[in-house]
Amino acid sequence: MSAWLRHRLPDGVDVAGLLAAERVVDEAGRPVREAEPYAPHRFVWFHRDLRDEPEVPGHVHVVHRDERIVVVDKPPFLSTIPRGRHVRQSVVVRLRAELDLPELSPLHRLDRVTSGLLMLATERRWRGAYQTAFEQRAVDKTYRALAPLRDDLALPTVVRNHIRKDRGTWRAEVVPDAAVNAETHVDLERERDGVGIYRLRPRTGRTHQLRLHLLGLGIPIIDDPLYPVVRDVAVDDFRRPLQLLASEVAFTDPVDGRPRQFSSVRSLPLDAER
Repeated sequence: MSAWLRHRLPDGVDVAGLLAAERVVDEAGRPVREAEPYAPHRFVWFHRDLRDEPEVPGHVHVVHRDERIVVVDKPPFLSTIPRGRHVRQSVVVRLRAELDLPELSPLHRLDRVTSGLLMLATERRWRGAYQTAFEQRAVDKTYRALAPLRDDLALPTVVRNHIRKDRGTWRAEVVPDAAVNAETHVDLERERDGVGIYRLRPRTGRTHQLRLHLLGLGIPIIDDPLYPVVRDVAVDDFRRPLQLLASEVAFTDPVDGRPRQFSSVRSLPLDAER
C-alpha cells in the first residue's frame, strides 16, 4: 500500500508520515499499514494538511431552509466549494458544520468574487432533481450589477455570443463566429451616483458570462479584478468587491410542484463587511 500511495499521490505528500500517524484509513476507518498488501478496487481516505487561510469577512445569510434545500446569500470573496487556496473559507465547509448538514452540496455555481443567492441540497438524495432543473434552464436567475453609464447604448438588449474558458486560465474569452452558447438580457434599472444599476437575466450559465457581456457592451462591472485588465490582488485584500449580485431566483419546485422565489438581502453597492 505504501508503494501504491507514493505512486498515486502528488510529489511532496509525506506518505510515510501519514501512514505512521494512522491518518490513512479504509472504508471501516481502520488505519492502513505501511507493509499492507495492495488490493485493487479498494477505497482509502486521508486528510491533507491545510495552509492557513485569511478569514473572509461578511456573513453567510440563510435566506431559506427546509428538508430539501438551503438558500443562502453569500458575501464576496467566499468560495462556493473547497478548492485550491480556499478550503475552510468556503460556503460548503462553513455551513456543513454550522447547520449540521454533512451532505450539503451546491446545486449551481457562483464565482468566489460574486455575491448573492446560492442554492444547496441538504442531502445527496435531493440533488439530482434540482440540478436537472438548473441544467434544463427551468430556474430564472436575476443579477444586478454596478457599471458605468453610456448615453449611446440602446437598452434593453440581448447579448448572444460564444464564450470559451480554457482550464488553467484566469479569463474567459468571446470566440467570434462560433455557435452561440451564451445569452444575457441586459437592462438599465436605474442610475445611482453617476453610475448605472443594471438588471441582468442570463439564459445560460457560462463561466464569467455576465462579466464578459457587460465588458462587450463597453460597461465593465465596477471593481472587476479580471476584466478589462487583470489586477494583481492579494488573496487577503477584501477592499474592493466585484459589484455583481445574484439577487433573485425563481422556479417551480421539481419535487412538489410549488412555485419558489427568493431574493437577496444585499443591495448595491456591495460592501465586503456585510
